[in-house]
Amino acid sequence: MKTISHFLKMKIAGGIAMVADMTGKSKLCQQIEENVSWLSQFGLDEKEGVTRLLYTEQWNAAQKALEEKMKGLHLKTYYDDVGNLFGRLQGTGSEQQVILTGSHIDTVINGGKYDGAFGVVAGIIALQYLYAHYGSPTKTLEVVSLCEEEGSRFPLTYWGSGNMNGLHSKSDAKHVINKEGVKLDDAMKQLNFGKGLHSEPYRTDIASFIELHIEQGKQLEMSRCDIGIVSSIVGQKRFTVSVKGESNHAGTTPMNIRKDAFYVSCKLAKAFIELSEKYHNALYVTVGKITLSPNAPNVIPGYVEFTVDIRHHEYEVLQEAEREMKEIIKRTAGDLEVKIDCWMDEKPVAMSEELSELSKIISSEKNISSRELVSGAGHDSQVFGRRVPTCLLFVPSQDGISHSPKEFTKGEQLEKGVKVLIELLYKLAY
Repeated sequence: MKTISHFLKMKIAGGIAMVADMTGKSKLCQQIEENVSWLSQFGLDEKEGVTRLLYTEQWNAAQKALEEKMKGLHLKTYYDDVGNLFGRLQGTGSEQQVILTGSHIDTVINGGKYDGAFGVVAGIIALQYLYAHYGSPTKTLEVVSLCEEEGSRFPLTYWGSGNMNGLHSKSDAKHVINKEGVKLDDAMKQLNFGKGLHSEPYRTDIASFIELHIEQGKQLEMSRCDIGIVSSIVGQKRFTVSVKGESNHAGTTPMNIRKDAFYVSCKLAKAFIELSEKYHNALYVTVGKITLSPNAPNVIPGYVEFTVDIRHHEYEVLQEAEREMKEIIKRTAGDLEVKIDCWMDEKPVAMSEELSELSKIISSEKNISSRELVSGAGHDSQVFGRRVPTCLLFVPSQDGISHSPKEFTKGEQLEKGVKVLIELLYKLAY
């Protein structure tokens, strides 16, 4: 990859000047909006959202439609053996490394039409533009429609990017069963994946990965910036806290001798959440799921179980927060039995400083406002970012809404993201 100093001496590729129509929208803007809407028809549900789950009929139809679209744009298409779809623009040079862009095709249940899908559409449009204006690249470019990221149908995430990067393997599918009793391996093989009919998903030829995504938050909107350049994706720890007290009659047990598991749980949850203040609210703490027993209106809860999700971009902070949570438990439990179990422990993943700096330069030269930020949500970029130089770019999400039919980003903002993507790929591959 060329150095930043080299890029500083280069001119912006072509300017990507687009003629506007009567509405004031450029042809590029229209193309992006039309393609996002087109893709949303695959899995459009009765609640006006998009439900496109891994290896379902809707998912398969979307991948097949994308394959046909890629073929019509001078891209060589192929699948790997877990169902990731690729469109390849072959480079003219001898180097075998690939510059990859794209995102995921699956959705949450009743989700929006931008999450993941926009990054796939953007990658296809970017490669189409580059080929039309500059011909074949020196380095090979590929766009990928990753088969899965959300974990909406099966209890795992990053199945697509995970298989490409060694986080998962096809053999894992034999041990994953969803709540309907469907085995991942069976669902995969029903569509002729996982049978060795396609290329193996694990890749060693990826030089860099660039993902364009909606923010799914409000930082860009609040700061009135058009592009978010992600410096890192937060690490996460998730815990289950169990509190064992004593069930008893709600009307006859004096308050001062109760062993109320719910009351202690509330004190713990409050103290855990207030830890965020110590870290200037950069530590995100969420108590997201709670169950209690016997769950009756006239019985003191004798047992409570709740989850805690903590996130921060520095792993040391997560470690310290976990230590403090355990100290809070010691101070608060009294004569009740409290246990805490950490069942997720993911370290933060830094994005490529060089690719981030190049994205800043491109944005500035195009008079597109940008800012650096940390991603509090997980993305395929964090899987790629552990192995190869990775760049994650955001465009704003209106009102910060995502995973909802109300998910929306203005066409003009989508266009600015695609312009930066095109220029970034141009500088890396031409």
